[in-house]
Amino acid sequence: MAKRVAIVGAGATGLASIKCCLEEGLKPTCFERSDDLGGLWRFTEHVEEGRASLYKSVVSNSCKEMSCYPDFPFPEDYPNYVPNSQFLDYLKMYANRFNLLECIQFKTKVCSVRKRPDFTATGQWEVVTLCEGKQESAIFDAVMVCTGFFTNPNLPLDSFPGINNFKGQYFHSREYKHPDIFRDKSVLVIGMGNSGTDIAVEASHLAKKVFLSTTGGAWVISRVFDSGYPWDMVFMTRFQNTFRNSLPTPIVNWLIAKRMNSWFNHANYGLIPEDRVQLREPVLNDELPGRIITGKVLIKPRVKEVKENSVVFSNTPKEEPIDIIVFATGYTFAFPFLDETVVKVEDGQASLYKYIFPAHLPKPTLAVIGLIKPLGSLLPTGDTQARWAVRVLKGVIKLPPSSIMIEEVNERKKNKPSGFGLYYCKALETDYITYIDELLTAINAKPNLFSLLLTDPRLALAIFFGPCTPYQFRLTGPGKWEGARNAIMTQWDRTFKATKTRIVQESPSLFASLLKVFSFLALLVAIFLIFL
Repeated sequence: MAKRVAIVGAGATGLASIKCCLEEGLKPTCFERSDDLGGLWRFTEHVEEGRASLYKSVVSNSCKEMSCYPDFPFPEDYPNYVPNSQFLDYLKMYANRFNLLECIQFKTKVCSVRKRPDFTATGQWEVVTLCEGKQESAIFDAVMVCTGFFTNPNLPLDSFPGINNFKGQYFHSREYKHPDIFRDKSVLVIGMGNSGTDIAVEASHLAKKVFLSTTGGAWVISRVFDSGYPWDMVFMTRFQNTFRNSLPTPIVNWLIAKRMNSWFNHANYGLIPEDRVQLREPVLNDELPGRIITGKVLIKPRVKEVKENSVVFSNTPKEEPIDIIVFATGYTFAFPFLDETVVKVEDGQASLYKYIFPAHLPKPTLAVIGLIKPLGSLLPTGDTQARWAVRVLKGVIKLPPSSIMIEEVNERKKNKPSGFGLYYCKALETDYITYIDELLTAINAKPNLFSLLLTDPRLALAIFFGPCTPYQFRLTGPGKWEGARNAIMTQWDRTFKATKTRIVQESPSLFASLLKVFSFLALLVAIFLIFL
C-alpha cells in the first residue's frame, strides 16, 4: 500500500510537494485552510488569518525563467517579472496540468499534528483537521509542512517610545493593500526591505511627504540589469557562483559594492549598508533612486521617539509631522499545529537538517518545505527540497544518525564565516546554487558538466556560463523532464519575446561577428583552465 502523506498548505511549495509525492507513488492529501490555492500569491482585499497577505501591486522579484517550476515554464508571452495575478494563474495552470486539485481539501484547517503512540516503530502521525465546524482525525505515514514564513507579522512597538500616544494611524505592512490611503498625507515607512521600499515608492505618488526609515541601510538593485537583461539571469550563473566562492570574502564584498554602486552611489543617497561584511538580502526596486533624487522619498535613520502627531529621528532634533506610520518590520514564523518537541522555533530559525528535517526525530517522517531564504527563487528551491524529502520519506534515501545531523544544524546556527564567497547575515539565508546542488547530488540529479562537455558541449556551456535556470534541476535523475534541454537552449528566446514587442531590423556587424568568435575561444580556454 502506498504511504499516505499529509501536506499542510497549498501554496507554491505545497503544490510542488503534492506533485513530487505523486511522482514517487505516494498518496498525498493536502489541507488548505482557505478556499483556493496559491498561498502568498493569491491577493485578497482583506487580510485572512493564518495565510500570507500581499498588496495589489506586488510583482515577482525573480524573473519568470528563474522562478518557474523546473519542468513547467511560464507562458512565453508572460512579462519577465510577473504580477501577482498572473503568477496565481500560473500556479493554477501547474495544478491543472499535473492533476493536483484532486489531492487538495480546501477550507480545511490543520489543528494539530501529533506523533502516534507507536511513533518510534512506525513514524506515523495523527492529523486533526477542522472543516466547516466538523473536526476529523486521520493517520498518515508522513507529513510535509508547507506553510511558509509570511503569516505572523513582527510588530516591535516596544522599540518605539511614545507609539501609544500617536494620534495618527499605524499598521503593519501585512495590512497594506492600496496606496489611496496615503493621499495628501505625511507617511513614515519603517523598515527597508522589499515591502517597505515598495510601499514607500507607491505612497510617494500620492502622499504629501514620504519618509523611509532604515537602521542599517541596504543595497538597492534594479530588475533591469546589464544591457537590459533580468538581474538574476545575469547574476545567477554557475560560472559566477564558482568564481565568487573561490575569492576571499572581503574581495567579494568589494566587488559586490562596486557592482551595486555602478547604478548609483548608495552613500550619496543615504542607503549604503552599515554592515558590508555580512550580505543581507538586496532590495529590488526600479524606482527608488528616482523618487529620492526628486525629493519624493526622504531616507531617514531609525526613529528615536514617536509623539502625538510627529516623530523624531536619531541624530536629528527636528520633529517631522506624520499622519501614517507603516511598520515594514518583517515576520516571525511558527507552527501552531506542531508541538515544540517536534519543531522548536528559536531566534528566527528551527533545528532542521538541510533546512528540512527535524534532526532529533527517531523517524524522519516530517519535512518542512520552503523554510529557507536563498539568494534566488524560492519556488524551484522548494521543488528541489520536495524531491529530496519525498525520497527520504519513501525510504530510498537514508539520513545520517541524529548526532551527526544535530552537529551540522548547530554549526549552521553559529553562522561562522568560511572566509570565502558571500557571508550571509541570517541563518535562513544561504547560497542558492550551492544548496540546490547539494540536494541534487543526494538524489543523483546534478548535471554532470564533464560528461556533457564530451556529449553535448553546447548544453554544457549554456549550463555553466548561462543563467542557472530551474530546468537544469530536472535535466537528469528521478523526476527527469524530457523538455529540460530544449527549455535551457530557448530560455533567452522567451526572455526577449516578452520585451521585443516591436520588431526591429538589426544590421549585421563584422566587428560583432569577430567578437563572438573570440568570445567563444575565450570560453573554451576558461573551461579548460577551470576543469584542468
